[in-house]
Amino acid sequence: MKKRIRIITLVLIVMVPAAAFFTINFLGSDENVLTPVNGVVTIPTKKINDGNAHYFNVKSDDGINVTFFTLKSKDGVIRAAIDACDVCYKSGKGYIQDGDYMVCTNCGRRFASNRINDVKGGCNPAPLNRKIVGDKLLISMADINENSWYCEYK
Repeated sequence: MKKRIRIITLVLIVMVPAAAFFTINFLGSDENVLTPVNGVVTIPTKKINDGNAHYFNVKSDDGINVTFFTLKSKDGVIRAAIDACDVCYKSGKGYIQDGDYMVCTNCGRRFASNRINDVKGGCNPAPLNRKIVGDKLLISMADINENSWYCEYK
């Protein structure tokens, strides 16, 4: 009986933090679910200017939950892309960050962060048009709607 309790305790010690990590980092918290205002999603730049990839979700006009990421590259530019590419989007796996690279979790290709938004098509993160106004990053819902098809498989 004591052995069974130890095993259950060990499983709980490992599984609960792992589940919390997965939920926060891959499913996103409520603060990462965006609601457009007047056809634009707005993200404070102070929230995304740390060099780390930040993932967000927004529902497109056709009802698809669109996942995209932002990243401030080493050249100081805040970039944004759909969490998918022309080649691997059907896998629904998206990208993870590895230093100054975004890595496709389906095929393993690595993309330098300073190329995001500059290179389009093929096996590259699908770029989103964005602009900085004051201390906010703005992305038009028209652009998100146009690219929603990348996320149909997520």
